[in-house]
Amino acid sequence: MKNLIYILLFFSLFACNNESAPTEKDMPQAAAAINPPPQKIKPYVLKKDTTDPKPRRNPYVMTDPARPKSEINTIFPYDIALKDAKGKIHNSADILKSNGKPTVVLFWLTTCFPCRIEMKAIQKEIDSWKTETDFNIVAISTDFEKNYDAFVKRVEESNWSFEAYVDINREFRKVMPGSLNGLPQSFIFDKNGEIVYHKKKYISGDEHKLYAKVKELAVK
Repeated sequence: MKNLIYILLFFSLFACNNESAPTEKDMPQAAAAINPPPQKIKPYVLKKDTTDPKPRRNPYVMTDPARPKSEINTIFPYDIALKDAKGKIHNSADILKSNGKPTVVLFWLTTCFPCRIEMKAIQKEIDSWKTETDFNIVAISTDFEKNYDAFVKRVEESNWSFEAYVDINREFRKVMPGSLNGLPQSFIFDKNGEIVYHKKKYISGDEHKLYAKVKELAVK
């Protein structure tokens, strides 16, 4: 009887161990559940942009806003846009008057020191000139548009007795003799709009030569 009890207990323990212990078939599944295999990551492929790139503007290259010479009226009083110190746009045909009087046009630049000296000398004499002789006089700057503020400042500081404008598209250099290469330059137009006097650069006393020619034309 005692031996029978030991035999039954032995088989009972063996059955419990077989029930709880994993089999060889179950081992891979259990390991997979604990440590899942790494997922395959697809490599990132950079797609080539096939759209046409926008042209990049070079900040050091300035575009020319001027019209071709063939589109500009090359006869006095021309048809060139002029901007005053208050920001108003005018046409040279309205500024350079064909009123039977000689017309002086002073071309200058805000960065040009001789221009400043010449216009200061003319300003010193202009009131007495006007008392003696009836003529037109206009100062036209050939500054780039980016220097417009400097133009305004110069006009306000100088308080000239003559009108001043800036050639915003820099078109006068396409119609004037020598392309206005080198400033200051002074021109006198007679009552018919013909150039009768042209002076380049400035030497002290040139303003008196300028007025002498104006006076000569005014009495004709």
